[in-house]
Amino acid sequence: MAGLDNTAILLADLQDTIVPHSGTNEEAALRRSAKALAGLARDLSIPSVISVVPFGTDSPQPIAELREALPNAPVIVRHGPRIFAHPPSVEAIRKTGCKTLIVAGVATEVVVLHATLEAISAGLSVHVLLDASGGFGARTEAAAIREMEAAGAVTSSISSFVTRHVDTFDSPDGKAAISALMTLMSG
Repeated sequence: MAGLDNTAILLADLQDTIVPHSGTNEEAALRRSAKALAGLARDLSIPSVISVVPFGTDSPQPIAELREALPNAPVIVRHGPRIFAHPPSVEAIRKTGCKTLIVAGVATEVVVLHATLEAISAGLSVHVLLDASGGFGARTEAAAIREMEAAGAVTSSISSFVTRHVDTFDSPDGKAAISALMTLMSG
């Protein structure tokens, strides 16, 4: 897809023990958005890294929507809130060769915020897809979004992001975009 060369996706803490705690994005909508984004990554061969943290379990796993769409994506378990403070996570992102990082996850005020700010500090362009992310509350999430935008991140949605990179829906890339849009509208 035009404009997605050197792009990777970071899916952070989208796991059964965390997703239900989003106060700003309903669980069903968050799962549907994660499924759409993971399907887009699969269909367009966009390198993806899945990062999880022990939260209520000793064996954290990504939500089924990610596991099904991206069975070969690395799942990295870290033990802190900051992905870029975890060397195996940094190495997995570095291996993608990306210059642009798409970030989605829960919670916006924690893992999404820190990953975004630290990715920007590392020289990456960052897009945060808010429909595949969720925060604790509207006020605190809004503050995190303002901080990310002030640092240079682009906040957007899956539908806006994918259609920004498609000229026609009858191309293979356009068909992948339509598939993601249909998944988003399936709820």
